[in-house]
Amino acid sequence: MSSEKSIILFDGVCNLCNASIDFILRRDKKDRFLVGALQEDPGQALLSKYQVAPTYLDSLVLVEKGKVYFRSTAALKISRRLHGLWPLFYPLILLPAFLRDPVYDWIGRNRYRWFGKKNTCRIPTEEEKSKFLTADQINF
Repeated sequence: MSSEKSIILFDGVCNLCNASIDFILRRDKKDRFLVGALQEDPGQALLSKYQVAPTYLDSLVLVEKGKVYFRSTAALKISRRLHGLWPLFYPLILLPAFLRDPVYDWIGRNRYRWFGKKNTCRIPTEEEKSKFLTADQINF
């Protein structure tokens, strides 16, 4: 895995998750992130490496400096590295996760009903391919 880049794993069939990845990629001006679908082989390999259940699809997963973050913690850690005003949300990390995560979980439980889902995982465009995780970027 690239030591300087953080990796974001997302639900590749979720329309909200795909829109979130589009949002992140547009604001990742310093090329700090690689992204990948939780359901695809590189994502599954990374989940396995960090002993996360292969069926885990309930949250963004952020792998940063050898640590794994989930739910609102992952989202806030991502926001602090984006271009624009998004780092201003990072101080919310001071709130305990038990206060932050219920809202995240509520949206997560309803994301398919509200935003829909695709039949297959997202296929990156030519311009996006360098931002998507590949199997050779995961070191075991």
